[in-house]
Amino acid sequence: MINVSTFGPQGGNILYKALSHPLAVEPLKALENSLKGKKIALYDPENYFDSFIGLYPNFEISTFLTHDTEKLGQAAPYGKVWRSLLDLPSCEENHVLVLSFEKAKMENRFTNLLNGRSLYTLEAARLPAKFLQAGLPYLDKRNFATNFAFFRDNDNFSTRLFTANYWSNYGADKVCYWFQLYDENGRVIAQWDQTIEEAGASVTIDSRDIRKRFSLPAFTGQLFIHVIGARGHDVVKYALDTTGQGDNPSLSVTHDANAWPSNHYASLPAPGENEKLCVWLQNSHGVSIAPKTLSFRVMGTKEERTFDHKLEPYQTYGLDMAALFPEVKWPAQFEMKAAKTMVRPRYEIIEGERTRIAHLNVMRSDLVPEPQIKDLHPSLGRGFLLPFPILDPKYFENFIQPNPMSEALETMPLRLDLFDRQGNILGAHFLGNLKRDHKKAVAINELVETAGHGELVYDFREGGIADGWLHAMMRYHNVSSGHKAETSFGAHIFNTLMTWRSEPQSYSGPAPGLSTRLFLKLGRNLENQKLKTFCHLIYPCSASNRFPSVTVLYLLAQNGSYVTEKNDFCRALWLFVFLS
Repeated sequence: MINVSTFGPQGGNILYKALSHPLAVEPLKALENSLKGKKIALYDPENYFDSFIGLYPNFEISTFLTHDTEKLGQAAPYGKVWRSLLDLPSCEENHVLVLSFEKAKMENRFTNLLNGRSLYTLEAARLPAKFLQAGLPYLDKRNFATNFAFFRDNDNFSTRLFTANYWSNYGADKVCYWFQLYDENGRVIAQWDQTIEEAGASVTIDSRDIRKRFSLPAFTGQLFIHVIGARGHDVVKYALDTTGQGDNPSLSVTHDANAWPSNHYASLPAPGENEKLCVWLQNSHGVSIAPKTLSFRVMGTKEERTFDHKLEPYQTYGLDMAALFPEVKWPAQFEMKAAKTMVRPRYEIIEGERTRIAHLNVMRSDLVPEPQIKDLHPSLGRGFLLPFPILDPKYFENFIQPNPMSEALETMPLRLDLFDRQGNILGAHFLGNLKRDHKKAVAINELVETAGHGELVYDFREGGIADGWLHAMMRYHNVSSGHKAETSFGAHIFNTLMTWRSEPQSYSGPAPGLSTRLFLKLGRNLENQKLKTFCHLIYPCSASNRFPSVTVLYLLAQNGSYVTEKNDFCRALWLFVFLS
């Protein structure tokens, strides 16, 4: 396991991004090699050690120094104790490693303490100046708007990443997208940047264009994205198309990865009788993943089956799940132990000539079942709910499968509420107090005959306990074209003025979150087919005292210029896009 901290008061996710950034890896490995076999006194002024040593494990630390008098004599890593920074002159180590990106500041602090010792900091791992925004601390989140994307181009498939300059909404004048492409062996095969000055302009990266531009052979790897000049936040959002080449009819759309690694992932469906399930294992770090680090198990069971191969830095490997679980079929589902080695993995289901891609979701390790959810205040109505579209049963098959999404969750007491297009209730179906190892997938077409939407909610009539991290996978099948698509996401408390902890969530401030702005990707025409794009809008309400909801769709040109808008409807918060 890579013992990195991705959240916390000492920098958390941003520290992780700074230490694991591809441009930081080489200088930190060089530092690691230069100090190999040497005894090191380490000073960790801001508690970076766990994340640092998780990514760069070969430093031999023999003395741990601190300025904190309350830590003196207390246990330090490796069975050591914390010693005073003032003890340095009497220490036997001739090399001092300071876990700080501020070299000048640390040199000043160590005046009269070094006595000829060599001082090393993380200065060499700082990003080049062009990546940084003037006036911001180095570990400001706006300096580290980064993410990874699965990226492939070969005789069978091409990949198309779509995003937009939504940073302009936060005051960014222009942004520069910096890309680094890795092949399946983890080798950098291309690097380029693209500056966007127009507010709201779209950004499209097509694997076919990149392959031609850099004269590349076929590849299946990952694309690293760094947005320079980001404002507001550090979340790089995108949509990712996988399109069949030539006569291959495949068409699949998924979305962004988490920009940070998790210990466990779930929402991984087992393959159907005529399907092959491939999990794309992509090492997201500059350190190798040892054999047997990654493992899988059928959801709710104890037996783990390991991936027995080593993964080199940034390597991509397609794992056929039949090699581990040849006997397991849908509607069973898997969970994955990733040991914080990769950002959100992708899975690919191959059925005949067609393939579809989706992602696993983070399984929370910091959540425990919460008894209060059973007795939420009446003003919160049905509380947590997970809305999802029901596409017209005349043309689509609709399925939903609840997914346990925290490590401690053992029960899922659930009900399915169904609505027509006007929001009228069509029926409620109690699914039971599902256990963690349930194998239930609900065929919505057997319950309703009209388009609308469903909402998965907690229902404690048969007991059980919830954790507020309710997730499910939705699967759709276009019966005329044969295309299938699936996605997974989680529940929230929606559209109520009353709050419970951080719900209803807000992107820009404390709860309640009553407004949001989403970017909607439009389809495109392929060589042999015309794509129809449509959007399913839902106005989910946890409580019955609905208040007016105003939704406006703005159509923007590729350069971000305004074209038109439509606002003669009022029900929308959750948006879905489908291509047919």
